[in-house]
Amino acid sequence: MRARLAAVLSTAALALALVAPTGPAAASTGGTVDSANRYSGVGMIAFYDDGGRYRCSATLVSPTVLLTAAHCTSGTDGKTAVTFSLLVDDAAPSNLPAASDPAVGYTAEDLVGTGYVSGTAVTHPEYSDFTDVDNWNDVGVILLDAPVTGVAVTPIADEGTLDEIKRRDLRKTIFRAVGYGTEVRQATSGPRKPTPQSYPIIRRYVDMPGQKLTPQILQTNGNENDNAGTGGTCFGDSGGPLLLGGEIVGVTSYGYTSNCRYIDGYQRVEIGVVQDWLAGFGL
Repeated sequence: MRARLAAVLSTAALALALVAPTGPAAASTGGTVDSANRYSGVGMIAFYDDGGRYRCSATLVSPTVLLTAAHCTSGTDGKTAVTFSLLVDDAAPSNLPAASDPAVGYTAEDLVGTGYVSGTAVTHPEYSDFTDVDNWNDVGVILLDAPVTGVAVTPIADEGTLDEIKRRDLRKTIFRAVGYGTEVRQATSGPRKPTPQSYPIIRRYVDMPGQKLTPQILQTNGNENDNAGTGGTCFGDSGGPLLLGGEIVGVTSYGYTSNCRYIDGYQRVEIGVVQDWLAGFGL
């Protein structure tokens, strides 16, 4: 599951190059398709930036607000399109809606009749664009033009939730990430090395043990061969929720490798600098 994707697969390398981690994250390496629609409130968002179309994941946290990553909201043009469909697309060409003018981005009118709802992206004012590890703040919201009904609202964990985990217990604590990221698998033709595949675009979830906790970031072990977990996040999972006990403790932010292996990073959302900002949206 990982980073924002331009139409099919995109430039997650931007954030990767800026910091030690390899880029705005995150489909899954391993994981499970959410066929029972357990996470109906986790949606896929699509948007334009400098004429290119990208996608991320996001979570409904109130009938009118979705929580996502700042690198999925910063610098976007026009409206953001949102769908809560389990399966968005299973093969090329992509059926994501197109803006009438890519330079302007989506308008609300572009999305009428597409099955997508529209909203406005807002970025945390202290988002450092992956330049300041101590003040990462990779969190944003989508303010919907109209309330959404019929899908689950997921609660955000109370402030300090992750700080209650003792250091010795972090690697025994299992977190779940949900999103529409690309799946890492062998292609049906060509090189047989497992690589991120563009399709299907479908909601999946993965379980991962904790690896490291900082005041801003939680890292997990996203190796599908780890017997304590089931995989990790990849391109397109960015902004999707990291859950503990059914509550959101983070959003998918970055990964350390371009083939979505091993360490994944999540922006904490149960810290004061994030919760104080979210309170302004009634959260």
